[in-house]
Order: sequence, then structure tokens, then C-alpha cells
Amino acid sequence: MSTDTAAAMPRSRRSRLTPEREDELYEAVVDLLTEVGYDSLTMDAVAARTHSSKATLYRQWKSKPQLVVTALRKTQPVCLEDIDTGSLRGDLRQMVLASGPERTEMEAALMRGLAHAAHENPDLQQALRELLILPEIAALDMLLKRAVDRGEVAADSPALSYVPHMMCGAFVARPLIDDAPPSPDYLLTYIDAVVLPALGA
Repeated sequence: MSTDTAAAMPRSRRSRLTPEREDELYEAVVDLLTEVGYDSLTMDAVAARTHSSKATLYRQWKSKPQLVVTALRKTQPVCLEDIDTGSLRGDLRQMVLASGPERTEMEAALMRGLAHAAHENPDLQQALRELLILPEIAALDMLLKRAVDRGEVAADSPALSYVPHMMCGAFVARPLIDDAPPSPDYLLTYIDAVVLPALGA
């Protein structure tokens, strides 16, 4: 082992953040995102809010889009991978109930803002797809596969491919059509009236 390599190893270990420190950073990023929006959020502001250096932030997350999207994913109240109530209706309801009214409204507003910003920022669009949307779709596909395996949904149901679109549609359409947030009550009714009937469940 060269002297340079040996000298670099302790610095590498010191640069790693503890899970608790990462959680603090993620919460601060989401707070800032809620306060000022994506365009006005800067790495300088994150560094100041979290008493970190920009070098640390860039070393861990490479870019502002990666940090913001990772923070959104890591601060979700429940991971879809952890949901397994034994029924499709129970799983979909748990997805909604895990957040609560204020959290659901906040998440919907943040995602609308990020979707708008992504039109002008290809790096943000890529980060959203790779770090948030595709993992969520993969977890939802596993949830739906369990429903198929249990016999709740036919394996050849054409609606299976459109469940992500239906769920996203509820978040986007409610404010536009009803001038109201996608509250948990609304989403639970939507699941029973739209998603489950479409699946034949």
C-alpha cells in the first residue's frame, strides 16, 4: 500500500456522515424546499442551515438535484417496500394513511413545484426519475404482484400498468379541478372508486 493511499484512508473514513447526521440534513433540505422552493434553494443555504461545508455536501451527493430528491425519498414517513397488510386495499390505504393530512398536502405541493422546475432542469428531471419515481414504481409493482399472487387481481388485467398513473393523477387533478388539496379522505375514496374497480379487485 502506498503512502498516499494509506494517508487517504483516514480522511475517507472521517468524511462519512452518520445516519443521524444524514437524517438531520435531509430534514433541513425539505424544510428549505418548503420555505423557498427548488429554484431559490442553494447549496450555500443548505450548508448554512445545517452547519456543514459545501465540500461535504458535494462529496456526499454530487449535486443539488441529487441532494433534494434523496432528501424527499429519505424523509417519507413510510417506504412502500415495508407495506404488506395482506390485502391490496389495505396496502393502498396504508400508503395514504401513513402520511397524514398535513404531510400529504405538503408532499403534493412539493412535487408540483419540482415537476415544474424539472421542465427547465434536465438534471433534476433525471434525478427525480432515477432516485424517486422509478424506485417507487418498482415498489408499487411488487405490491401489485403480491395482489396478483393472492388472486385479488387477474394477472392479465390491463389496468396493472396504469396504477402509477392513476395515483399520480389524483395528486395532480384534485387541485386543478376542485381547487382543493389531495386530502387522505379524498385519496381513500379515490382508491375505492377508481383504482380498485379498474383492477377488478
